Amino acid sequence: MSHHWGYTEQNGPAHWAKDFPQASGHRQSPVNITTSSAKKGSELNVSPLKWKYVPENTKSLVNPGYCWRVDVNGAGSELTGGPLGDQIYKLEQFHCHWGCTDSKGSEHTVDGVSYAGELHLVHWNTTKYATFNEAAAAPDGLAVLGVFLKVGNHHPELEKVSSLLPFVLHKGDRVTLPNGCDPGKLLPPRVHTYWTYEGSLTTPPCSESVIWIVFKTPVEVSDDQINAMRNLNCYDVKEECPCNEFNGKVINNFRPTLPLGKRELREIGGH
Repeated sequence: MSHHWGYTEQNGPAHWAKDFPQASGHRQSPVNITTSSAKKGSELNVSPLKWKYVPENTKSLVNPGYCWRVDVNGAGSELTGGPLGDQIYKLEQFHCHWGCTDSKGSEHTVDGVSYAGELHLVHWNTTKYATFNEAAAAPDGLAVLGVFLKVGNHHPELEKVSSLLPFVLHKGDRVTLPNGCDPGKLLPPRVHTYWTYEGSLTTPPCSESVIWIVFKTPVEVSDDQINAMRNLNCYDVKEECPCNEFNGKVINNFRPTLPLGKRELREIGGH
């Protein structure tokens, strides 16, 4: 590839399909969640979503140049139930998307409205597949929990990550989380109300392998927590700052919504 993908005019989502043909598929994410057209899922045929995470296995915070990401040793973690049925999915990593202001930043939108950010917890199907990469190529290989972020109260669990962002300012920087982080505490208080549909990764290669579970209730993060995200750089410490429209900062790192098309969007858990 001649250039890195990203979110600027030159390398942003409009250009991705040239290098990553799946990006122009019919099962792409994110989507706008039109609440009136979501099919109400009967709880009778959907078991409750269940998860368990091992906080001390949440170890490593990295700046890959387009977001922040926490890499997880998935041993002992599992996500099952809901649209996943009895298949067991293991946590691989979680990362975040955000905007330059509080009025945008989420990837999914709800009736056209954006949140300030969106957290993604990426899991892979260990029942059927041997590795993350094998799962990422299969239609039921990945499950991603999406959590909307809105600016308000300080988030104590996210602080374990946000307080370390000043130490990963440049692309390629990595730091250990001294106290781990409990991914379960990053989920909203009401977890049994969510939307689900079949989609894709929202970053290249945009593989069409994701069962999405997007929680209806957002979680609050403070101004300083989201500003720490907006202060990350998209370039390596040894590189010149690229004179792009973001001045080399990681902001507006969200993909615009794509058509739902013929896919079914279900709402589980009602009000």
